[in-house]
Amino acid sequence: MGFIMDGLDAEDYDRQYTDWALVKRIVGYFRPQAWKMLVVAAVVFLSSVMDLILPVVVSQALDQMQFTPETFDPIGASIILGVAASAGWVANMIRQWLSAEAVGDVTFDLREDAFNAVTERDMSFYDQYATGKVVSRVLSDTQAFSETVRLSINLMSRLLLVVLLMIYLFTVNVNMTIVLTAIMPFIIYTALKFRTIARRTVTNSRRQLAIVNAHIQESISGIAVAKAFRREQMIYDEFKTVNHESYEVEKINGFVFGSIFPILVTIAGLGVAAVVWFGINMAQQGILTAGEWFLFIQGMGMIWFPLTSISSFWSQFQLGLAAGERVFALLDAEALVKQKADEQVQALQGEIEFASMDFQYNEGEPVLRDFNLRIQPGETLALVGHTGSGKSSIAKLINRFYEYQRGDLFIDRRDIRYFNLPSYRAQLGMVTQTPFLFDGSVMDNIRYGKPDATDEQVVRAANMVGRGDWLVSLQDGLSTEVGERGGNLSMGQRQLVAIARVLLQDPAIFILDEATASVDPLTETLIQEGLDTLLGDRTSIVIAHRLSTIQHADRIIVLDHGEIIESGTHDTLMAEGGHYATLYDSYFRHQSLDYIEHLAG
Repeated sequence: MGFIMDGLDAEDYDRQYTDWALVKRIVGYFRPQAWKMLVVAAVVFLSSVMDLILPVVVSQALDQMQFTPETFDPIGASIILGVAASAGWVANMIRQWLSAEAVGDVTFDLREDAFNAVTERDMSFYDQYATGKVVSRVLSDTQAFSETVRLSINLMSRLLLVVLLMIYLFTVNVNMTIVLTAIMPFIIYTALKFRTIARRTVTNSRRQLAIVNAHIQESISGIAVAKAFRREQMIYDEFKTVNHESYEVEKINGFVFGSIFPILVTIAGLGVAAVVWFGINMAQQGILTAGEWFLFIQGMGMIWFPLTSISSFWSQFQLGLAAGERVFALLDAEALVKQKADEQVQALQGEIEFASMDFQYNEGEPVLRDFNLRIQPGETLALVGHTGSGKSSIAKLINRFYEYQRGDLFIDRRDIRYFNLPSYRAQLGMVTQTPFLFDGSVMDNIRYGKPDATDEQVVRAANMVGRGDWLVSLQDGLSTEVGERGGNLSMGQRQLVAIARVLLQDPAIFILDEATASVDPLTETLIQEGLDTLLGDRTSIVIAHRLSTIQHADRIIVLDHGEIIESGTHDTLMAEGGHYATLYDSYFRHQSLDYIEHLAG
């Protein structure tokens, strides 16, 4: 089980923050809630004073009954106790209400910041880190953080009561108060020394929970594939392994936090024995009255309970710090795509130029090497080549999803690294081989890239794809619910929705990344009818495995391991008899024959 205490599955972007740095960061989130926290502090003080009044009044009443019974007023004492209890209850209710509201607002802001950080991370971030683990930080860790803050406020109120009680006890009997407080440094020291192993244990627990979340999410997302290949038992066995590791981590976690509380109770027990022994001696000598004796006995519980509770509090506090640390690490993760300026991008002509570019996803695995390519405005460029040749990478770089290591990328002769990315990407349209649709209607998904579009504009865009013939196959037309990830639609229908979505956006640069590779010939025909008209007046980059989507391109370039080995039209490349002609004969020719047979049939 050595892995349990060995920095379990720390992500590369995780970092260590000191407790003070974390507290300062947390305080920053509470600044907008300053007035609420001031009121909370005031009512905490009031509540502590009311709690202190109860044992003090009882103590004084006992002494009055013993020494001056004729002056004892039971009704007055009862009224004071009743008012104090009522005032304490009201103050506590106000504290609970305002603190819950303030903590809720802070959690709301922190979760929004975490989600915003998720949306701002580069695509390379999601290539490297499991989605389920990221989700765990946004949901589970922010919730753990909020629970810790609530617990901290509760403990602070108890500790304030301890401080007030100790001040009063010093005015009653200094020697007994010293005896009462002598054991406190041992309790505090033990609890504080516990924090190092507590932080590490809790951090490992949070990381293991993220692994379990990631595994469950991946398994459920791919359940259809698992069932198709009869691999249910395999994913169950994998989950059993992950779940067992989580069990071992939580067992260690429980042992660590379960052992500290008995240790602190034992130390506190020694303190209680000392107070009782000294108290008996002082009472026998007449130094301590019955009321004072009651006050110190009562005070022991009021003091020891918050101090021994530091153990359970510290587990929660470390949980909150560990959770906060994970959330702040997500917020502080450095972007690999770094812009040099924030220039707004107006209407683009669509000229694209790669100049002496080197690019790699992973160290030592180059994808593009000294790559040079110029695409003219309005040109339709087709990229062909075997898997891994760099076709999709070119599209991703144009979208500025990844950072390149050397060279330049110019859009309309301007360095892409100086652009404001949201304004730039607003003029890009991309359709991938596996389109992603959000739960909602077909109309909602088409409007996704242009939220302010009218229904008429959405209908027009939908009819631009295959003259709208595909809409007839939808049960409720544009109002058809697509379901999660578009599960209610066929792959071809999803592709048509994705293309209509981009057409509504009317981008200056249009990228089709193998957009017709997974559709039937009839759907491909519908798509092609729309594309033949629309690709003519904008810069278009077509990455395809289908001959029909590339043979009419203005220019075709053939890629091999990140290098351009051929360039020309379909006819000229076929006439040259080079790599493209070989690729056509071995891969594309049967598509051409199948397509002709389909039309003839």
